[in-house]
Amino acid sequence: MIYFGTSGFSYKDWVGPYYPEGMPRGEWLLFYARDFNVTELNFSYYRLPSRSTLQRLADKTPEGFLFTLKAHQDMTHKRIRDGELFAKFMDSLDPLIESGKLGCLLAQFPWSFRHDDDNLEYLRFMRQQFGALPLVIEFRNREWIRQETFCFLRENDLGFCCVDQPRLKGLIPPVAEATSATAYVRFHGRNAKKWWQHDEAWERYDYSYSDQELEEWVPKLRKLEENAENTFVFANNHWQGQAVQTARQLRLLFSDLEPRG
Repeated sequence: MIYFGTSGFSYKDWVGPYYPEGMPRGEWLLFYARDFNVTELNFSYYRLPSRSTLQRLADKTPEGFLFTLKAHQDMTHKRIRDGELFAKFMDSLDPLIESGKLGCLLAQFPWSFRHDDDNLEYLRFMRQQFGALPLVIEFRNREWIRQETFCFLRENDLGFCCVDQPRLKGLIPPVAEATSATAYVRFHGRNAKKWWQHDEAWERYDYSYSDQELEEWVPKLRKLEENAENTFVFANNHWQGQAVQTARQLRLLFSDLEPRG
């Protein structure tokens, strides 16, 4: 099964470009769920989610809709080996697990997370803490891109997060690998000019893909779908709703079985 959606759905700058003017914020997810069957929740990176919050989100979405959640920054950036922290995070997930709406967890590590024995051991620790829950790793440092890493991920039942982003030195290239039953792809945009130098964080993700750029990924997505039980594809070029158009483009291109001239 392949799912197409966006990284987050609750953006004020989507009002107008996507959400109708005057629509109450509490109805945004209902509106979004008419278009897509999955969304990636990013707020869990900044604050631990609560059962009540995730229950409300689950209640607002139809059967078959899935959520993926980003691991908290204390787990990925501070890398605190605190079993209680992980237990509290996992406890909050019960409403999604019980409703069958948890897609997977995403652990996004910073560029400073290098390929070394200590960090490999931390990934093992994280795998143990999350038990059997599907867990995907997003690396930011290119030195992780090697067969040794993919073998390690497979041995530890960890998914690999594929990314599309500017082709800049040191960044992860557009590699498509499925290392667990969960395949995952994030489209960050290709705004090379603003990737490192920007005044506001959103400027990095201010980018609209062309069909030609996204067509490069169609055979890769088909390969991932063939080798995984669930494949999640998210557009993260979120400024002013550009992610919505990217997710729609990808879904349409993927479903178009006719070869293009």
